[in-house]
Amino acid sequence: MESTLTDLANATERSLWETKLACRDESFWYPYRTLPHIHTLERVCAMAELDFLQVCRGPYKRIADIGAGDGDLAFFLEKMGFSVEIIDNEYTNFNRLQGARVLKEAINSSVEIRSVDLDSQFALSSEKYDTVFFLGTLYHLKNPFLALEKLARVTTRCFLSTRVAKQTPDGQNFSPYPVAYLLAPQECNNDDTNFWIFTDEGLKRLADRTGWNVVSYVTVGEKQCSTPADPDRDERAFCLLERKRPTLSAFPNPVPAGKELGKTTVSWDTADGSIGKVYVSMDGGEEFLFADARRATAVADWIQTGPTYEFRLYNSDHTELLASVVVKGTNG
Repeated sequence: MESTLTDLANATERSLWETKLACRDESFWYPYRTLPHIHTLERVCAMAELDFLQVCRGPYKRIADIGAGDGDLAFFLEKMGFSVEIIDNEYTNFNRLQGARVLKEAINSSVEIRSVDLDSQFALSSEKYDTVFFLGTLYHLKNPFLALEKLARVTTRCFLSTRVAKQTPDGQNFSPYPVAYLLAPQECNNDDTNFWIFTDEGLKRLADRTGWNVVSYVTVGEKQCSTPADPDRDERAFCLLERKRPTLSAFPNPVPAGKELGKTTVSWDTADGSIGKVYVSMDGGEEFLFADARRATAVADWIQTGPTYEFRLYNSDHTELLASVVVKGTNG
């Protein structure tokens, strides 16, 4: 019988644990299991009629595992043929990333390991990733909005999991609302790196506001009366996010000029909160800066009959074309 991806993940987990225990005592290693989540991630993909491994593939040939623990998922994905980067904060990682480094050397892995503080104005070494895994990390961040918004600028897809809740600690239902509960320092697992626990609607609103479409979404654990901190009422959301596409449009188009110059309203949205620059070229000539903003409209009131105007939306440093629209003026 052919092995499933879940079978391969489970076999990899057993092999990694053998290696771990041969290198260090059990107490040294990150205590929570990661690779069993492969089954749930496959389910998330299946809901959207997608294949997990196909979702991971793309033109950049690069994956990031953010908040990786000891790197089990990263090493498994490398085994599946991907180029992977581990990104975690060594000052909050369970063993200051020494576990990932020990494992990398022990199995002769090519996975890169980087310590990054996601609550800072962070930068990632690769300009683009095909897919980012962001599992069990969001609620450890002081500023989850910043992190998700910045990730939307460097990747097409994101597998996200985080703790969610339907009730407040005293039993009030807040599940219909797009809100988050801020934990006290020792309230959840006696861990002062736990911060925001979102409702389902809050997490979906966060994704939308930071430049993502929610492709599919499931929860596991206590689904009826989950709370932010009770270990017996723990619910986790798993979702596949896809980056929203930047938009650029002009209306009206074609532009009726009549006896005078015509005008059109140009609208754009970079979708990920970054500054976009709109340039315009007439009849394929030199580009000129028309306007810049994250999301805005601006009137071009100099459209002539005959020439063709191409408006182009670029990223802030004018190195990546995000969208374009061709505008023409007409008589009448």
